[in-house]
Amino acid sequence: MPNTKSAKKRLRQSIERRDHNRAIKSSLRTQLRKVREAAQAGELEKAQSEFQLACKRLDQAAAKGVIHANTAARRKSRLSARVKAVSQAK
Repeated sequence: MPNTKSAKKRLRQSIERRDHNRAIKSSLRTQLRKVREAAQAGELEKAQSEFQLACKRLDQAAAKGVIHANTAARRKSRLSARVKAVSQAK
């Protein structure tokens, strides 16, 4: 337990930040899953629209420091490859 006033404040801030980051990561994972499922089902239009939203969420998470910028770029690249594979299969 924190003893000083500033340590108590840091604890409060870190808890709030952790909850906020968890919410962002959770919605991000959900969005990535939607893209993967749409691509696997072969639904091109849905996969493309979900992919655009996923890219936006990845960029926002990277900008806020929730995930690393390289991680966001890697995930966008891999999702893009999946969506592109679906479009070429049609």
